[in-house]
Amino acid sequence: MMSYELIGISVLWLFLYGYLIVASIDFGAGFFAFYARLTKQDRLINRLISRYLSPVWEITNVFFVFFYIGIIGFFPDSAYYYGSALLVPGSIAVILIAIRGSFYAFENYGSKNNIVYLFLYGATGLLIPASLSVALTLSEGGFITKQGGTVALDYWALFTSPLSWCIVGLAIVSVLFISGSFLTFYASRAEDHAALKLMRSYALFWSTPTIIAALTAFIYLSQHNERHFQNMMDLGWLLAMSVGFFMIAIWLLYSGRRYGLAFICVMLQFFCAFFAYGIGQYPYILDPYITIQSSATSPSMGIALVVAFIGGLCLLIPSLILVFRLFLFDADYVKGKK
Repeated sequence: MMSYELIGISVLWLFLYGYLIVASIDFGAGFFAFYARLTKQDRLINRLISRYLSPVWEITNVFFVFFYIGIIGFFPDSAYYYGSALLVPGSIAVILIAIRGSFYAFENYGSKNNIVYLFLYGATGLLIPASLSVALTLSEGGFITKQGGTVALDYWALFTSPLSWCIVGLAIVSVLFISGSFLTFYASRAEDHAALKLMRSYALFWSTPTIIAALTAFIYLSQHNERHFQNMMDLGWLLAMSVGFFMIAIWLLYSGRRYGLAFICVMLQFFCAFFAYGIGQYPYILDPYITIQSSATSPSMGIALVVAFIGGLCLLIPSLILVFRLFLFDADYVKGKK
């Protein structure tokens, strides 16, 4: 029987995966909107992107908020270690999220044609995942020191680590690949052939850097944290499934068919890889300081949190499905008729 700690971290990992997918679409859309403006192709895709963002940008961070509150509630020590180590990177991420939120306000008040706002929107789409990915790097160990009860981040080790830059690069290109794949599907639903052609080329282009970055990060992980690498090798079937879904998605995109199925394969690709990474890290949340068993909250509190977060997940998923049915997958809305 699974303990409440395992159930709790599994639910939290699902929330983080949900944020990975939903936020990647949003972040990548920002970059594509700015790039299209620079290349004078904004008339092709920016209206499509705006139709997607209008109903969903407010709920993008719901998954992350659930994960953030949950990780502190289930594992209080994470607030002590990560709170101290991520003070600077976390503050940068919060500022970037605030800047990005300001863009939506300016857009609603008619400033969306301002190139400065569009640049900030596009830049934050890449910088936010880069800054948040630092937490994954720190979890591998070797970057946080504890002396006399004081937790400090070794910035020199972080900035000179190949693994750190590989994870940052993987976060950026994954965002663009996920977003490009979804917007390709969205353009096909809208029967917008000009946008479909452009977004399909973006998705295919960013697929190669994504698989290269993933392989490179995997190689450097083997050098930095052999325990985690070996655990992931034991889950080779999950990694093989991830590669298989990636190949299917690329074949569908390249052949120009079944774009919805292609995006589902992209989601499954990242689902398999993401859970292989998470399971391989077990039992550590922060190597070597925080483990799932030793840092968990009390059983009564843990069970209450498990019930609350499973309930939240059961409410959130139907709500998202409703939003998607009312807006994103409504034929008239997708085509811009309402």
